[in-house]
Amino acid sequence: MDTNEIHKGGCSCGAVRYQTIGKPERVGVCHCRYCQTRTGSAFGVSVYFKDVNVQKTSGDLNKYEFTTESGRSFVQEFCPKCATTLFWTVEVFEGMIGLAGGSFDPPSFWYDIDREVFCRTSAAWINNDIGEKHDTHPNYEPITKDQGGLSHSKTS
Repeated sequence: MDTNEIHKGGCSCGAVRYQTIGKPERVGVCHCRYCQTRTGSAFGVSVYFKDVNVQKTSGDLNKYEFTTESGRSFVQEFCPKCATTLFWTVEVFEGMIGLAGGSFDPPSFWYDIDREVFCRTSAAWINNDIGEKHDTHPNYEPITKDQGGLSHSKTS
């Protein structure tokens, strides 16, 4: 790990700040309905680090947890003041934490995106040259049908 590589970021209002150490384990664009609703956009940019390489440096976070149609836990952490989602953990990536790609301080988008998942629900106007693409996700194993919403959730 290159401990000299540190990147900082935070929420929209600045109440929550973080830093990462080293390089991300993986970076992807996700077009799943969870990322679309989480971001309010066509896709999410997920920058995954080992959880020990992410440090919250200020502020408090609220959590929103739900179970995906694959029966796996998905926990989002967001600023209680401005509601910016900064972090998430998904059961399939144990020991890693996802960070919102757009929440890093400038120069933003310093990382290389290595894959794109849930392309089956991508917006028709998206056209990019990301090499590794998946119709769903390599670990996608639904046990219930996606209802198109997140009505099966709980908050904490």
